[in-house]
Amino acid sequence: MITFPDDVLASYDRSKNYIRKTPLDHSPSLSELINGEVYLKLENVQKTGSFKFRGAISKITSLNSDQRNKGVVTASAGNHGAAVSLAMKILDVNGKIVVPKNIARNKLENIKKLGGIVEFYGKDCIESEFRAQEISKESGSAYISPYNDPDIVAGQGTIAVELDNQLNNIDEVIVSVGGGGLISGIGGYLKQVQPKVQMVACSPKNSCVMYESLNAGRILDLPSKQTLSDSTAAGVEEGSITFDICKEIIDYFVLVTEKDIASGIRTAINDDHQLIEGSAGAAIAALFKRKKTLIGKRVVIIICGGNINSTTLHKVLS
Repeated sequence: MITFPDDVLASYDRSKNYIRKTPLDHSPSLSELINGEVYLKLENVQKTGSFKFRGAISKITSLNSDQRNKGVVTASAGNHGAAVSLAMKILDVNGKIVVPKNIARNKLENIKKLGGIVEFYGKDCIESEFRAQEISKESGSAYISPYNDPDIVAGQGTIAVELDNQLNNIDEVIVSVGGGGLISGIGGYLKQVQPKVQMVACSPKNSCVMYESLNAGRILDLPSKQTLSDSTAAGVEEGSITFDICKEIIDYFVLVTEKDIASGIRTAINDDHQLIEGSAGAAIAALFKRKKTLIGKRVVIIICGGNINSTTLHKVLS
């Protein structure tokens, strides 16, 4: 398991020379919407274009020399794979990225450009993860989960270390949720250092496995429909450490439609001049859903990534 805040601080100490400290930008238009203060934590400008690099570098720097020599293997629909590929390149570690057959082309190209060796397997991330775990057992290489790993969660929590240094008295943080690694790391740390903060999760209605699982009190195996928030479109691994953390730290959960997500992307481009992907658009959409309850509050939206392909962007804008 993971101990907050100690494990996050240890991860930050290991990772700080590799990660990019991302800006916290004030959003005038969104602040006006709630007659309060809204800030955007810009993980879309993190290395590889998403927060995922934090978890990847946290995990690989936690491995000893023998483990690194045996290599690593992971599964990803894109952002995590690119992050692991870059971390492997920086730390001179060999490995393989297992990706679903329907991976977005731009995210596949990101992985390949960074030197990742790719294997196609399955129709979604859950099937790809099973294959990656098989490879790990067969080869002895370290399996790097996209979210179900204390070092990954701690790595994502380094965002909260920066947030706490950048802004005090935060009322609410809005985070998009797939497997729950991002909100677990941020919420687990931030609630220790700013206890009054509220953590708000959001997911697309087309893929909300964590939401349904939390409501059921157990991890469910549910299908996901196609969504603009493709980075969060996955199931939750049975026994994932993030499930219990999410039960503990999530205060509210918001579901958004595809129309809502598209509107969130357009808002970021038009008003805040930020190119973002669907999962970040979902977080902005959640603010609109909650605006009446946020009057006068200080809110942070985690802009978790900016890896959107030109075809999707054209559809959103038109």
